[in-house]
Order: sequence, then C-alpha cells, then structure tokens
Amino acid sequence: MADLDALRLRFARALEGARAPGDGPDPTPYADNLLARWQEPQRHYHTLTHLTAVLDHVDVLADSAADPDVVQLAAWFHDAVYLPDRSENEERSAHLAERALPEAGVPAAKTAEVARLVRLTVTHDPAADDRDGQVLCDADLAVLAAPPSAYAAYTAAVREEYHFVPNDVFRTGRASILRQLLDLPSLFRTSYGQRHWEATARYNLAAELEMLSP
Repeated sequence: MADLDALRLRFARALEGARAPGDGPDPTPYADNLLARWQEPQRHYHTLTHLTAVLDHVDVLADSAADPDVVQLAAWFHDAVYLPDRSENEERSAHLAERALPEAGVPAAKTAEVARLVRLTVTHDPAADDRDGQVLCDADLAVLAAPPSAYAAYTAAVREEYHFVPNDVFRTGRASILRQLLDLPSLFRTSYGQRHWEATARYNLAAELEMLSP
C-alpha cells in the first residue's frame, strides 16, 4: 500500500526544488489532485505503485540528470491523465502540467521542460544529449528489468487495463510492441540503466514474446 503522506512530501520537495524558495502556494492540494488521479479505478498498472517505482528509479539515476527536481515533477505528471482506450494520454498529461505548475509557482522554463519530458514518454526516445529525458525514460522502463514474479505481475496488470481488447488482438499488439523494443540498439540510455537493467529486460521481453507466440 502506498504511503500517501510520504508521496505528498516527495512531491513537495520536488516542487520546492523547481520553484523559488518560499514562492508559490501550499503544495498539498496539487499533490492530492495528482494522488487522486493515480488512484482512479480504470488503472491496474499505471497506479501509485508505478508512480512510486518511477520516482525511486529517478532517485537512483539522479546523478545522470541535469535537473532532478524537474524530472521528479515529470514523473508525477507523466501518466496523470490515463484512460486505456485513449491515445492522447501523454499529451493531456502534459497539458495538465502546463496548467498546474505555473499556478503552483514553477517558472515558465521549468514548466515547459516538465511538459516536454512528459511528451517524450510517447516514444521513450531521448536525444543523446538529453540527460533529463534519458533519466525519465529509463526510470519509466525500469519495470522491464524486474525480477520474474514482479515482471509477471506487471504484464498481468497491463492486460487487466486492456481487458476490453479481445485476446487475439491484444496478443498481436503486445507482441508487436515487444519486437519493437527488442529491435532497439539499447532499451536504456543512461550508463546505469545499460549496466544494471539492459540484460535482464531483454531476457524478460524475449520470454514474454515467446509465451505470446502461437
């Protein structure tokens, strides 16, 4: 069970780090709005557990980021709007950040960077010099390198989110995504991700793809 008070504190720290000291309103209402979104009933994988994991992985990769507080805020917003049957979740999440963060006291440049990072999670394809994009994308994809039982729970939760998709259609679509991932030169862009997560993630993806094959 997620510790909501701990998550509120983490949001407040990231927000305070991204805005001028003492500038802006109380972070709590903004944290509570986001926490409510991450607990919506249609979510089975994109839940507080996923949010916490991404925040934890951003912490692990913080030394690789140019602005860790901005990356943390992007993690909070990256799936803040999530409807499994819609394709514009990332764009709507970015718009939410663009509305909420200026009101919360975040300067325009940092707000724009948070929104850019949220939109980057559509492709998970950051540029070679995009340190913050690499950290967020690696943190979001780190679940692919989970131990076998956790990886199985992840795939089951993804399937539950797409319960409305017929089995054969889901299997075909999921297999296509897995092949695209396996065809990438590297799943992870940070040196930490490449060292610690790449091999396990490729093993998990290949094993899942084999299970989906007829």
